[in-house]
Amino acid sequence: MQGTISESDWMVPFPKAAVDELEQALQRLRRDPLPLLLLSPAQFALSACAAVMTAVGRKLRRGVGLAVIDRIPVERFSVDENCALYWLLGSLLGRPVAQKWDGTMIYDVRDTGKALEYGVRRSVTNLELQFHTDAPWLALPPERVGLLCLSPAREGGVSQVVSLATVHNELRRRRPDLLPRLYRPFPWDRQAEHAPGDDKVAWQPVFHSAGRDLVARYNETLIGNAETLTGAPLDREGREALAGMRAIADSPELRVEFTIEKGQIQYLNNLWIAHSRTAFKDAEEPYLKRHLIRLWSRDEGRRTFHG
Repeated sequence: MQGTISESDWMVPFPKAAVDELEQALQRLRRDPLPLLLLSPAQFALSACAAVMTAVGRKLRRGVGLAVIDRIPVERFSVDENCALYWLLGSLLGRPVAQKWDGTMIYDVRDTGKALEYGVRRSVTNLELQFHTDAPWLALPPERVGLLCLSPAREGGVSQVVSLATVHNELRRRRPDLLPRLYRPFPWDRQAEHAPGDDKVAWQPVFHSAGRDLVARYNETLIGNAETLTGAPLDREGREALAGMRAIADSPELRVEFTIEKGQIQYLNNLWIAHSRTAFKDAEEPYLKRHLIRLWSRDEGRRTFHG
């Protein structure tokens, strides 16, 4: 991926006209507030913003599957105001959906200091994240994942992305014998995002075809967790297939790396692209600690977590 694309393939400028529209929308909200979940782009004049999000959508659906908006002047606004503006922009791209079983629609990605244990996502720690897609155990995972950076880490937190279509094709070239197993179901840890008493594990394939499109799910850690939860070891063929896929996905020459900067928004096509993040160190001052806001969107199914 890295050798075939450049920054111009994913970077999307955010022009002054779009900034002006956001500030005008915010002035209205300061005079006449509404709860975030009731905000809709149709309530405001956002034609320049809509043009930006149309460009983002093209890059996600017809381009490389990655887009970075550069940039929103987040320093002018409060955290709540940034959330509202981000919600409006995200709604121009697609329908926001719940990111947790309890209906959480907007999700803070920052180090909470929690220890990594069952039900605690790595996204709320400062630990390295391995390549993954979001919510791979769902029948309807989010189609698009967005991250607005309010504050970057003092050190580390480098974003990495890899095309799972490229991984699939490389696997077909190098080890075609491994691919059929990846089209059959694997067990996935549901990360405690379900009703009490429901199964802790879901079964989904890594790859499947949706019409002419390849759809991919990926998070080897959650498959490993599922083995512990079920007490049943993964079959040998499944282990070999995942190991072969990991060897390709982790190849440095296939990935794109960048550090998301203050005010930038990173969008990914979650059905094509796996992403990761290096470990990071925060500043001591609370207001300088790494803080990203995440939105999921999906046009299929319902707006609930399970779709």
